[in-house]
Amino acid sequence: MAHYVPTRDDAFSLLKEFNTSESLINHALAVEATMKYLARKQGEDETMWGIIGLIHDLDYEKFPGDHCSKTEELLRERNWPSDYIRAVVSHGWGICSHVEPLTVLEKTLYAIDELTGLVNACALVRPSKSVMDLTPKSVRKKWNQKGFAAGANRSVIEKGALMLGVDINDLVQDVIMGMREVAGEIGLG
Repeated sequence: MAHYVPTRDDAFSLLKEFNTSESLINHALAVEATMKYLARKQGEDETMWGIIGLIHDLDYEKFPGDHCSKTEELLRERNWPSDYIRAVVSHGWGICSHVEPLTVLEKTLYAIDELTGLVNACALVRPSKSVMDLTPKSVRKKWNQKGFAAGANRSVIEKGALMLGVDINDLVQDVIMGMREVAGEIGLG
């Protein structure tokens, strides 16, 4: 029996089945675009990386208390590949999951998830309300303001960058570039 390989349409339909919040859907699209951008940059499977980015917070709206574990259950019920499931669950490592990110894909999702939120917040306070003219320097200026985008866990971003062996400024630039690819779709054009 052939293994089921989810398509982007499968992932997006599933995301919309469990999420109605525009901000959560936009976050999923931002993470998807950033994952695809980084997969391309590293010669990895852009489709797989994008799909995992798209569904990483599948359970967050309806099951916030069971974040990651409910997604694992939902994906297993639908026969998703175990490497996709593991990658999704690993993004909550140390917060709501004991699954440590080990692959480049897993480490990347872990590192950029919170950072897309911070970049989004930084774009929204600009006069342009856009990611198109946002720079890493602007994001770094907001980095140390504790009250700014307080939900974006800077220590997780730092730990992720360290796991990947990349400079935070380079990671910020990559997230900005990835999010620019869907800026119009996520309201940051």
